[in-house]
Amino acid sequence: MSSQEPDNDATLDSTLARKRNNSEVTEYPRRRATIACQICRLRKTRCNGARPRCQLCVDLDADCVYREPGIKLDAGDKLIIEKLNRIEVLLQSKFSDPISQSPLSSNSSTAANLVQIGGDDVVSFANIPTRSIAVGLGSWANPPTSISTMPRVHTTPALHLLQWPLIRELVAVPYDPHTLLQLEMAREPLRLEPPVNLDVSNALTHAQLFFERVNVWYACVNPLTWPRYYKKALSLDFEGGPESCVVLLVLALGSASQSGSISCLSADEELPGLPYFAAAWSLLPAVMTRNSVLAAQCVILASAYLFYMVRPLEAWTLLSNASMKLQLLLGNPSRVPGQWKELSTRVYWNTLLFESDLLAELDLPHSGIVHFEELVDLPGGFELEDEEDEEDEGSIQIGEKIVDVMIGQDELWYFLAEIALRRLLNRVSHMIYQKDSILTLASLGPIASELDFQLSQWYESLPQPVRFPLGGPTSSPIQTVLRLRYFACRTIIYRPYILAVFQNEYACGDPTVKDCCLRCLEATLNQLEHISRHREGHLPYLWQGALSMVSQALLIMGATMSPTLSSLLPPATQLDGIISNVITEVGRYARLAPSLKLSAEIIRDAEKRRQMSLASAARRG
Repeated sequence: MSSQEPDNDATLDSTLARKRNNSEVTEYPRRRATIACQICRLRKTRCNGARPRCQLCVDLDADCVYREPGIKLDAGDKLIIEKLNRIEVLLQSKFSDPISQSPLSSNSSTAANLVQIGGDDVVSFANIPTRSIAVGLGSWANPPTSISTMPRVHTTPALHLLQWPLIRELVAVPYDPHTLLQLEMAREPLRLEPPVNLDVSNALTHAQLFFERVNVWYACVNPLTWPRYYKKALSLDFEGGPESCVVLLVLALGSASQSGSISCLSADEELPGLPYFAAAWSLLPAVMTRNSVLAAQCVILASAYLFYMVRPLEAWTLLSNASMKLQLLLGNPSRVPGQWKELSTRVYWNTLLFESDLLAELDLPHSGIVHFEELVDLPGGFELEDEEDEEDEGSIQIGEKIVDVMIGQDELWYFLAEIALRRLLNRVSHMIYQKDSILTLASLGPIASELDFQLSQWYESLPQPVRFPLGGPTSSPIQTVLRLRYFACRTIIYRPYILAVFQNEYACGDPTVKDCCLRCLEATLNQLEHISRHREGHLPYLWQGALSMVSQALLIMGATMSPTLSSLLPPATQLDGIISNVITEVGRYARLAPSLKLSAEIIRDAEKRRQMSLASAARRG
């Protein structure tokens, strides 16, 4: 990154530097009192350690919380907490008289400024005393875990929008938010038979495609030691050992990358790379009983192919195995030899990213992998695992033929950018979408503003090769995926404002609420533009991307039913075209997974009901 980019805790470059210097930090002698309370730590003031409240907290009339040892906050956590502590002081007066000082006090008899983000029913609280339900922000000063983790129960997933006013009127029957998980659990199990005669004549072509098109998404295969892996697998006829499993999975993913989105293949066509994957699948049981970094790498690559196949629950099952291995290995630094440290770091972040994506859409158990987040550095550079491999670097000898498989550099920009953005997405879910959390628009405003600021800082920190234009076409699949993820994040930051207007049209009379609704709708439309571009993330994100499309389509459908929000949208004919394209695209994915089939049916039926409702309203008008 250039030296001209912002020096901010939330930026990638500062976070990278801080993570890489982690070992230096741990060696620095601590001079701060270990008994300092959270507020004194954040203010960097001396704490007298008095209990139950230190002198500073008594003076501030603040909750005095002593953080238990072992709970560590990263830079992003501290940035948010510092902001929230300042915000809390400003909000104290508002909480003491919330109605008269509400941003919507012009209609204070309503509770339009109260939004229930979580829960099974979305309701307003006009008849409930505000003080009894207002939730202060002090609890964020001592979170039980990092606020960059997915909450255990949250309302981020697509099907939760079906419970929103206006949107639920477009749905013929109510759907439980857990329906998608139930459908995936009832799915026919994956049955694969290893090929009798595995054809590896195109192995090197597929390996080259992997390093050109696939490794950029996962960055978990070392191109420097790849020749040794291949030679070992070749000596075993690809029939045993973790090296054989890794090689077969690399070939499977490399083959899959050349055919584009799986949604474009005919239903009776064999998936590209499936014979390689089937051969690897037969080796996985033996590999999964090993507790090594190499075994965890195999599991991650197998999960990646399962995501390509749109088998999210099977992928999660394997990820749980990888998580257990990593927690065992990372629990004691001596269990990971130095030559495996970088690989273990990359496998760890893949596991965390994969799991977070699944937890964002399905109500699944948390594996506990997130608790190691502050102990693991960010990815650095790969090195040779030992010196004797140097002669093999960049080539594989088969007979007398030397074939180059080293494709330039080990690019990490996308991987680092994705780690930072995923953590920010987790923060959004943690701070806004925890089930049964209640936020006023007054308290939501500073939080949304801070999260949007961090999203902007993330974007400004992207290096040029992966920085996408906010408008106009992108130049690579990497830019396309990051752009879609950016607008998805911005949408969910501001989505509660749409809910507030769905609950009470008068809410949009407040200029701030109206502006936040406009930001949400613009981000949503930006994500749904050129809908077929979503296929460029077909390897890592087809399933997640499809559910994101469904969420955004439902949001736009509901907005067209709102008199105030519809005025913020493009002309109806343009919106009809956008929604129609989404329905067509998601319909293309329907055969790939039962969860996507139901999602396609929901938005198709919702659009029919929307058109009927608008036509009826036009006749009455």
